[in-house]
Amino acid sequence: MSTLDLGQRKPPPAGRCRLHANLHPPLSELIMPLIRETVELLVQAAGACQVPDDLRGLRDREWKALRFLACANRFSKSPTAVADYIGTTRATASQIIKTLEEKLYVVREPAPSDKRSVMLCVTPEGNKLLAQHDPISGMANAIATLVAEDRLKLRNALNEILNRIDAPRFETSAGRCSDCIFLRRSADARLNKARTDTQFRCRLHRAQLTLHETEQLCTSFERASRD
Repeated sequence: MSTLDLGQRKPPPAGRCRLHANLHPPLSELIMPLIRETVELLVQAAGACQVPDDLRGLRDREWKALRFLACANRFSKSPTAVADYIGTTRATASQIIKTLEEKLYVVREPAPSDKRSVMLCVTPEGNKLLAQHDPISGMANAIATLVAEDRLKLRNALNEILNRIDAPRFETSAGRCSDCIFLRRSADARLNKARTDTQFRCRLHRAQLTLHETEQLCTSFERASRD
């Protein structure tokens, strides 16, 4: 056995050090190709949802408005909410709504809480159009083939990405009441006991919510802490 003192071992030649270093490039160089590939995949996914010109007589913003109103809660079925969600002026939103009304896909109904206000409700014809011809159906069907855990991870990851983007987003972020900081649950609901429609309340709008409404979209949404 060699009697060489390990504490006196000489360092390897400089050339060998440089070669060893080259075998371990910076972490950024390792992950950037993966990140760029992910961005390209997101761009391709977005492209798959693009609406052809005048699909079924509707343009992209009209499809987006119809889709939103079909999923919105009673507090977000207003012309202002549509304008905020799409990221346009109220005048443009009014034209979009007018087109949907003329095609009998949307009707105006008095708001239950304030008869001076209106709710924009999707008609059976509008729901049928979405069920049969919604341009995002192909993407939705593909996501539906994922296992439940992967679908949830995908949604949460995309939400986190959008929240971290520095570029301004002109659309109002909308989300489900069940994930909102303003939702108040009764003790029974928090303990996962049998839930009823009287166990949910919106603290912002000071109104009781049905169980169905907690799964609808709201433009007053603020994500609750996951802690």
